Amino acid sequence: MIGISRVVVSGNSMSPAYNDGDWLIVRKLSGVKHRLRIGGIYLLQDPARPGVKLLKRVKESRMEHSVIRYWVEGDNPNSSDSRDWGWIDGEQFLAKVILRYKKGN
Repeated sequence: MIGISRVVVSGNSMSPAYNDGDWLIVRKLSGVKHRLRIGGIYLLQDPARPGVKLLKRVKESRMEHSVIRYWVEGDNPNSSDSRDWGWIDGEQFLAKVILRYKKGN
């Protein structure tokens, strides 16, 4: 992923905001530390399944031992998210959703 990329939503963890088949434009987060926006939608590395990428909404942040940690949730209450894994580190975040440009079925 270089700069701006396209991703296709697979699954309904972010439904109703984003649904299976939606096409999104995302902006890669560079290697520098970012303060992620509460309410923002981000592409992140699944902490439980290496190599799997997920879309989640940042709900909260907190400082722990000089490190900012984040609580993320899918909009669908049946989503696998921080309710399962707990707080996650900023290094898990790969990209920020910029816009949806094609709505899925």
